Amino acid sequence: MLSTTAQYALRALVKLAEEPEKTVLGRIMAQETDIPANYLSKVLLTLGNAGIVEATRGAGGGYRLSRDPSTIRLIEAVEPFDRARIKPTCLLGAPECNDENACSAHDSWKVIRTQFVDFLESTTLAEISSTTVRSPLYVSATPGTIGNDP
Repeated sequence: MLSTTAQYALRALVKLAEEPEKTVLGRIMAQETDIPANYLSKVLLTLGNAGIVEATRGAGGGYRLSRDPSTIRLIEAVEPFDRARIKPTCLLGAPECNDENACSAHDSWKVIRTQFVDFLESTTLAEISSTTVRSPLYVSATPGTIGNDP
């Protein structure tokens, strides 16, 4: 549901959230997140313009979050790259699809699209970073089973 660029943005932000007291060099972040360095620099520039990332030049320079990860909602990181993808659109591409003039997929897609946007709006960067303590229960790959996170 997200573009590659938005996924890269989230991956870079998670990396920064995992080391909040450090400034991370762009080339190191590119290596550790498996994002092409030139692509990453453009992503980080956009995130900087959005007020999410700060860049420091020179010795000891690099990138860091401009705010606490618990205050950065995922929608803020995704919207600069995927504004068109997160706005309400018809799954089948019908130009006039709405509650009154619905396509055949409208009702089902509306529920999923709403859940997706709600997730982005209500989930913070801190909640998806590995520094967050996760619940001891998870739904495993086998349907109907619950176990401890490996």
